[in-house]
This record gives sequence, C-alpha cells and structure tokens, in this order.
Amino acid sequence: MFETILEAIRLHDRIVLHRHVNPDGDALGSQIGLKHILRENFPDKQVRAVGDGAGRYAFMDDSIMDDVPDAFYEGALAIILDTSAAHLISDGRYVLAASTARLDHHIFCGQIAQAEVTDTGYESCCGLVADFARTCGLRVPPVAAKSLFTGMVTDSGRFRYDATSARTFELAAFLMQKPFDLEEIYANLYANDYEQVQLRAQYALKIRFAANGVAYIYTTLEEARALGVDAFTLSRGMVNVMADIRGVDVWVNFTETERGVLCELRSSRRNINPIAVRYGGGGHAKASGATLPGREEAMRMLRDLEEMGEDA
Repeated sequence: MFETILEAIRLHDRIVLHRHVNPDGDALGSQIGLKHILRENFPDKQVRAVGDGAGRYAFMDDSIMDDVPDAFYEGALAIILDTSAAHLISDGRYVLAASTARLDHHIFCGQIAQAEVTDTGYESCCGLVADFARTCGLRVPPVAAKSLFTGMVTDSGRFRYDATSARTFELAAFLMQKPFDLEEIYANLYANDYEQVQLRAQYALKIRFAANGVAYIYTTLEEARALGVDAFTLSRGMVNVMADIRGVDVWVNFTETERGVLCELRSSRRNINPIAVRYGGGGHAKASGATLPGREEAMRMLRDLEEMGEDA
C-alpha cells in the first residue's frame, strides 16, 4: 500500500514534512523519523521539516524545525503526517507544493493530499512510518529509530491501549535493532518536575462526575491565567488525571482559551470520536479533541457524552 508514497518521494528532489499543530510525541516522532529515513536513503534529495515548536517534546533529537522559504515549495513534495484534517496542519504552505502525500492513522475524515495512506489499524503514525520503511526496504538510521520508537510509546500509552497489536511489537523490535537509549526516552517522557506534580494534584481536586460514567474538568480562562501554564499543558497534559477511576468510562477536559474552549475527550471502552466530529473535531475512537466557541457548547457536548452512556 506504500507504493504511491514511495513513487512520489522518488519523483521529487525537494520534500517538506508537515504534521499537526501542538505536536505530541507521535507527530514529532513520525516527522523526525521520516526526515532521517529519507536523508539516509535519498542523500541527493533536500528534506525539510516545518511546524510550530516542539513544546515538552523538545528533548527529542532534531526537534527544532527547519527555516523553509516559500520558494522551496516550488516543484516540491509536501508529506503530511499524523493529521486527520487540513485545518490541523501546522504551516499551511503545504498547498504551495507541486504534489502532496499523507501518512496517518486517525479515523478518516476526508482526503487532504493527492497520495494517501491512512490506516487506523496502527497504534501510531510512527508505527505506520516504521512499517513503510520496513516494507520498502529502506535503511533506518539510529536517530530515526529512536524518534519512531518514542512516538510509538506515547501514542500506545506505553503499549497499553487497545490499538496495540502483535504488529506493534514486531515494529518496535525492528526499530530496537538500532542503538538508542531506552532509559533516556522514558526518563524524558515520564519524569515530572515538582510543579507538575502539584498541578496534577490541583486538577485531581477539580474532577466532577456527570451521569452514566462520565467525568469532566472545566478550567475557566481566569483560572488558566492564574495557573500561569500554557493551554496545551492544561488541556491535553491534564486530561488523563481522570483516567483509571473506577466507574468512569468517558472523561473530558475543557480548557478556556482566547480562541475557544479546548476539549480533550478520552474513553476506556466507548467510541467518543463521533461526538468530537459533531463539534468540528476528530481523532481516534477513544481519544479525540475539538475546539468549541464557549462554555455553552462545552456543556452541550458533555450532555451528549452522558446520553451516549445511556445506550451502553
């Protein structure tokens, strides 16, 4: 299934790699991993990576994005990674490219690129990129293997989530044939500053319970400003404070920002993606997100999640 992507790569001398905004380990891992795979196997090609800052994943090797002028896109191929919808792509200049391609593992919401491989059977986009390299017989340098493994770990919840399969471990073993430091990866991913521990404790006290196994946290703009922490940390970073509570099957973290209410939806056994899509978002069956205009819409989403539980 990777033939069209590989052919597009072979046909272009300049390649720009894009991924979604506010990158997680999978978005950065797939971008950095593919960048170094392409440079290793096609040394005559110019390969660049673009997007917003790496945030808490700045510890990853080569996570500083390249400075790419508009002229670089002329005759180039833009490859979009780990992104389900066009409005989520970091750096909209992919439209300037001569050709576009996409590798993604999210639930399909519509075509973005000319050549696409989207498969929800992969636990991560990094797993998809690793399989692309393995299937096509491409060499994977150590920095690429380390980046891809990091993304597999983060998006699989340390190989815990139900998207994890036998293929996941096969691809992890494939990457681990290259030398990289596992302890370094896990130390950077899961070590917490004392301030983070305090923040999680504060958020645990903010948990509220709705009907039918739904839990939620709501943070107002004033509260967010008082905490002095970036919105990404408060939204995606705090959503799983509600995970693993007995009797809670669905949890959602609402965070007010200047541009709307960030909604991070998670589930242990229900498909919450249709509700995220209903409100203009997307993602996975058990991990999705959306941005809403205000609190009224957020409470409407909460009621929809409660009603979904009535049929469970």
